[in-house]
Amino acid sequence: MEDGSSIVRRWEEMDIDILVRIFQSFDIFELTSGIAQVCSAWRLAACDPLLWKTLDLSMLKSNFIKIPLEPYVYVDGRSDKILTRLLKIALNLSRGNILTLIFHYNLYVSDDQLTYTAERCPRLKRLVMPAWNRIKKTGICTAIRMWEDLESLTMPSISNPPYLMEEIAKNCKNFAELKIMGPCDIIFASTLAAYLPNLKVLSLRFSTIWKDALIIILERLPNLEVLNISHCLLLEVPPPPAPRKVLKELDESILEKTSHLRDFFTCMDDLCVMCQRARNDEGLMRWYKYEEWLWKADEVRSLAF
Repeated sequence: MEDGSSIVRRWEEMDIDILVRIFQSFDIFELTSGIAQVCSAWRLAACDPLLWKTLDLSMLKSNFIKIPLEPYVYVDGRSDKILTRLLKIALNLSRGNILTLIFHYNLYVSDDQLTYTAERCPRLKRLVMPAWNRIKKTGICTAIRMWEDLESLTMPSISNPPYLMEEIAKNCKNFAELKIMGPCDIIFASTLAAYLPNLKVLSLRFSTIWKDALIIILERLPNLEVLNISHCLLLEVPPPPAPRKVLKELDESILEKTSHLRDFFTCMDDLCVMCQRARNDEGLMRWYKYEEWLWKADEVRSLAF
């Protein structure tokens, strides 16, 4: 070789491990933009399991309008096509290696999209899906049956929780973590106690909680280790016609019931900005009004992302 000359390596000859390291800095839009079509080496790198432990769609939102009848949102067809295309490419590249799946609270997944995803994520351990408006009972139950390894779920409050909790109890033997982004009443708490007595971690932050529901959780979930009720609206609901009362602090009878917990997170401070927001929103958070990161946060580290 003559002096001054150099070896020019082609892109397809780049070491696969280096390509994977580069691709790890890409977001989901960049990973699905066509890099796998460049050459066989790039496709091999784009399918590496290290890139697909988590499918994070928390930056993708549906283009929707609210409507007065179920499912209470109408999603633009183009928005649906974008999500479907992204899911098809990502799930094809992931080759069944996704362990964590995260959806934005304004990403309204359909039954078909959820089923398609569940079929291609058989090893899923964690699901974050705060918006269920377009998902029917059959859709979520079908998905849960395919996720036998599911351990953690972040979900909205639903009006008829027994069918879901029963499905989880039947199919997800290692299920241990639950985060509810919505009200927790006596029915919801009783359902948890009936179907998920082995639950270890529960977060209800920024929710409305009935005092009697909190007592049920503390008394009837014997294996509970971590409970988060930070920035919650705690209600005492006496028999009608007496009005509901917002409690300003936890009384001694409740605090005594928390003694068996490893970690108990609570904040009911009038000076706390987060608590003020919860009160202003009446315990049903309008996440769009606040910092984008806020809905992703949690005092329980394993539930934050």
